[in-house]
Amino acid sequence: MTGLARRVAWNLRHRWRRVFVLCVVGAGVAAPLLTGVWWWLPLVWFFGLFIALPVLHVLTKPVPDDDADEDAHATGDPALDALRERYANDDIDEREFERKLDRLLETEDAETVDDPAEDVAGRVREGVRREVERLRE
Repeated sequence: MTGLARRVAWNLRHRWRRVFVLCVVGAGVAAPLLTGVWWWLPLVWFFGLFIALPVLHVLTKPVPDDDADEDAHATGDPALDALRERYANDDIDEREFERKLDRLLETEDAETVDDPAEDVAGRVREGVRREVERLRE
């Protein structure tokens, strides 16, 4: 695919609303010229812009995930999320949770630390402790 064809395909895929509006406006202007009936212009514009465009927009809108509430509590670390879930389901007790959490934080890569002066492990541990307190209530 050439550069122009690729750009046209991308615009049709991601900016279809703009292309649709341009087609509706063009058809609205061309309709009275081709038929000789002046009221085709507002009729085509009304149905195209106020009926067809919103319907197509709703039909092509992505469906949100059902797991939106689970993603809100996710930390981005699958091991930590699995550990929290096991503790929440009472698969492990608090002592084992703390032990496994300490082991996870000890093996944390140095690349994840934004600022070496900040104690990332302490912040995560404090967040987890708050989560434990919230689960106890």
